[in-house]
Amino acid sequence: MRTYLLTTVAALSVLYSFPASAGEEAASFSDALTGGKTTISFRYRAESVEQTGFADNALASTVRTKLKYETGIFKGFSAVIEFDNVTQIGNDNYNSTVNGVTNRPVVADPEITAVNQAYIAYTGIKNTTLLAGRTALNMNNQRFIGTVGWRQNDQTWDMAAIISKPVETLTLTGGYVWNVNRIFGDDHPFGDLDTNTFIVDAKYTGLGFGNVTAYGLFIDLNDAPVFGLSSQTIGARFDGKHKVRGGNMTAIYEAEFATQSDYKDSPLNYSAQYYHLAAGLSANGLTGKLGYEVLGSDNGVASFQTPLATLHKFNGWADKFLTTPAGGLEDFYGSLSYKVGGDSLMKGLKFDAVYHDFSADSGGDYGREIDLQVSKKIGKHYYAGLKFADYNASGFSTDIQKIWFTVGAGF
Repeated sequence: MRTYLLTTVAALSVLYSFPASAGEEAASFSDALTGGKTTISFRYRAESVEQTGFADNALASTVRTKLKYETGIFKGFSAVIEFDNVTQIGNDNYNSTVNGVTNRPVVADPEITAVNQAYIAYTGIKNTTLLAGRTALNMNNQRFIGTVGWRQNDQTWDMAAIISKPVETLTLTGGYVWNVNRIFGDDHPFGDLDTNTFIVDAKYTGLGFGNVTAYGLFIDLNDAPVFGLSSQTIGARFDGKHKVRGGNMTAIYEAEFATQSDYKDSPLNYSAQYYHLAAGLSANGLTGKLGYEVLGSDNGVASFQTPLATLHKFNGWADKFLTTPAGGLEDFYGSLSYKVGGDSLMKGLKFDAVYHDFSADSGGDYGREIDLQVSKKIGKHYYAGLKFADYNASGFSTDIQKIWFTVGAGF
């Protein structure tokens, strides 16, 4: 399969090196099929994990290759096909979740060769896109629907969707998902989730000082071991920024509330709320922010869950809260980031630091975490990054330290 993938990469790179302009209608079906756009990307990552309770550390060394082809447009129709491959370099000194190495910590990057995306889109209706197939869809800030782009294999959706802009400032999205392709791949017992999930989302951007989004997520999972994650969530979000002090400084802010309850085959009977408030200031490449996020609990019996989210983006890079504890989660956090400006070789170098104080919504203390990162885009095609997470447990789970080194390229 790897040989086949590499052959396909080479063939498509030669055949389709001169893509058609974006949005340009092809003169014929053949022109649309052969006159599209090919992209290819590579990402190498080394990830080290030291975790209390394991005598041996984990060290994962993997390379991800993505090959994507987008056809041209003919009579409003176009298509996308994308392959991805994750290959392990060296020994499997980590628990990939499917390799049987259970005496070391988890690094959820198993070896995979898969069709990452394969969908047809129709744009023949004014200001409207219809699509069906397998797609890598991110919704809003990815708190509820996300592709988990940090991991080597994406989380994608087998779905049908409609995205419409009846006016310039309003975007309406509706979707039906029948299968979730998770990051673990087909060799994992829950690498695929059979589901009947409905997504509705409306985003209004006409206020000038911020955006308002209302959404509903109705997750009906059909596999008995995950019935408890079936839920219905209804919420609203506001986010924006505003120039202050003569335009030299920018205020950034966001507020979100959602309510969740059991749905369809869930054996649970609960209701829980979600809150998120954050504000900060940005000037001269430096940004500081404070935030408070709560995933509520229903008396310690069940809690607010976000099983389809890009979870690594929230509640610490150490990934200790991928599933919300029954007692819920309160996360008080602060972050600082600085991006170098000017015209030197350091331009674009970015430094990030985040501190989290975790506790239960119903219960006691959980622990604290420090996250650090330095990253840089190098020219048009390359990037590199070094990242660190240190979770200090205090009443929940165990201490863990993670280090990542990443280099990548895209063409």
